[in-house]
Amino acid sequence: MSTAAAPTPQRPLRAFAGLWLAYFATIGLFNPYAPLWFQALGMSTLAIGAIASLQSWTRLLAPYAWSWAADHSGARVALIRLAAAGCVLGAAGLALAPWLAATPTGQAAWLTAALIPALVALLFISNGGIVPLAEAALSQLLTGPNGMDTSRYGRVRMWGSVGFIAAVVAAGVLLQPLGIGAFPWLVLGLNATLLAVAWRLPSGHEERHTGVPPPPVLPLLRQPAVAWFFASVFFTVLAHTSLYAFLSLYLVDSGYGKQAVGLAWAVSVAVEVLFFRLQGRWFNRLSLHGWLALAAGVTALRFAAMALAGAQPVVLVLAQLTHAITFAGHHAACIALVSRHFPGRLRGRGQALYSALGYGLSGLLGGVGGGWLIERAGFGALYGAAMLAGLLALGCVGLAWRAEQAAARH
Repeated sequence: MSTAAAPTPQRPLRAFAGLWLAYFATIGLFNPYAPLWFQALGMSTLAIGAIASLQSWTRLLAPYAWSWAADHSGARVALIRLAAAGCVLGAAGLALAPWLAATPTGQAAWLTAALIPALVALLFISNGGIVPLAEAALSQLLTGPNGMDTSRYGRVRMWGSVGFIAAVVAAGVLLQPLGIGAFPWLVLGLNATLLAVAWRLPSGHEERHTGVPPPPVLPLLRQPAVAWFFASVFFTVLAHTSLYAFLSLYLVDSGYGKQAVGLAWAVSVAVEVLFFRLQGRWFNRLSLHGWLALAAGVTALRFAAMALAGAQPVVLVLAQLTHAITFAGHHAACIALVSRHFPGRLRGRGQALYSALGYGLSGLLGGVGGGWLIERAGFGALYGAAMLAGLLALGCVGLAWRAEQAAARH
């Protein structure tokens, strides 16, 4: 079980809180509204879907590449700043793309077919490095002899959720009078803010390394406790792709209006913020594996309810309230366990593997497989499959816990 680390100055923590706020604000703006802008540029639904899939594809490789560089150099904060600069470059290109598309006839199609996907890929490759690098730097800051201070981690991480919901709401208000054409300029503004915040991060805690290469990560992945841990993360997040990718479609298909869809999302983010803010009061009552097991079990129950009666308002609200456990509690436990399994110069690659295996691979498989399942059997089958993924996650958590106990006895 993770306990408190040595006291950490508040100024570095406020800087990381600002980074989370700005980063997730960019995600809260881009993910919901980018498809509308692509559509306004004349792109087909197939093209829009292909561009959206770039986020999952880049999550498979980009986080590990950034973190490999950080573990070899120790310059995590410098690389966060470089990644943020790449985000600004990609966003600036998107803001200028419509102007370029207005140049002589014959170029517009090429620009929307090639330039915009390339710029989006640059944006995703760049912002794909920020989370694992920042998680590694923050966990290093909060980790002492007794483990990571999950209480202070939650109070920092909650600002990411605040930034996400604030951006979703504010962008909806601004784009109504300004029009969707203002979207890329808002993206540029938020990414410029992200870069400015990244320059305020403390770099004095970085681990500088020269000469001796960092230890390899593969031997750790071969350890049963680590392998089963990542398997549990994969299945828990795989279950949640039914939520992230398809909840809005499901609600609209069930007769809900766009305002109700927004409220359903707001409920889940609000309880997520509340959990992170207050987790210090109860997080240590369970072990880290206990939190993973609780999250997996509640995940199975959540999506079983969605499969049976998810369109009912009471069931929908209750299911969204469980996000405090199935995402926030799960994420906090995962970050602490990654910090435990991948200490020191392994820390960055551990966080990258959590991002790639947990969110990149599951996002790809869940998005493609979920769409296929909906077309053939409907949304009920999708949420039934998500329930099964939650149960598989629960089994993997049990195996991870047993493997860790066995390793401790030897």
